[in-house]
Amino acid sequence: MRLPGDPGLGRQLLYSAGFRLPPQNREWVRHELTDAGWRGRLTARHLLIMLPVCAVLAALPGPVWLQIAVPALALIASVGTVAMYADDLRVRRLRQHGLPVPPDPDTGRPSH
Repeated sequence: MRLPGDPGLGRQLLYSAGFRLPPQNREWVRHELTDAGWRGRLTARHLLIMLPVCAVLAALPGPVWLQIAVPALALIASVGTVAMYADDLRVRRLRQHGLPVPPDPDTGRPSH
């Protein structure tokens, strides 16, 4: 399902890499960061960036166990970091696009 302001595949890849989208894509960004499932989408975008990095790490010369262990460690550590800091990453992306930050359910006021 396409949303209003859907940026298309090229801009979605740029957005995944941390770039700011133009104002006409604000509604799509708002949906991506506030609607149900935003954590899953955040993690999926991160995986989209990390899988090619892990493929490069796996292609480096060395013993097979190392070619498996290094990319696995990089993937596990980076996904863990994204999971731990998902709320902070969301707040930064919302502010980057000039969108309001929803209140923190624990404190009742906007995050950081």
